[in-house]
Amino acid sequence: MQFRKPTPETESSVPKVSRRQKRAEAQRKRALSPVRIFLMVLMLPVTIMGIVVGVYLRTSEYRHEEALLHLIALAGCGAIETIVPGPFVEGGPGYHPRNDPDGDGVACGTQRSISGQSAVPQPAETPRSRTVGNAKFLRP
Repeated sequence: MQFRKPTPETESSVPKVSRRQKRAEAQRKRALSPVRIFLMVLMLPVTIMGIVVGVYLRTSEYRHEEALLHLIALAGCGAIETIVPGPFVEGGPGYHPRNDPDGDGVACGTQRSISGQSAVPQPAETPRSRTVGNAKFLRP
């Protein structure tokens, strides 16, 4: 069996791939890998949350530290009291009407003992209703 020397006619039929094209193809494969796309989809909520918090901090009427505490207070009194002890007054950072159960303008103002009950015993009250916006709440 003899091997033939390639002729110019047969060489031109097989396109030559340059190193630049090989690198581009390898980069394209890495960019479109299923693992990379999956990780990017998983990170999308984190990225959006970072953008939202950044915009809120820049547009809030509070200083950056106070605005961040105000956002954390949206999660409830337990979340904010681990960072800064209450109470938070109406109109100030950290006050949200839903954290103000008695409607007196002070949110997260009750001091709890370790057992979870109030440190000072309070007399039994009859349930009263209050409204915040369009929502109606009954206090047990």
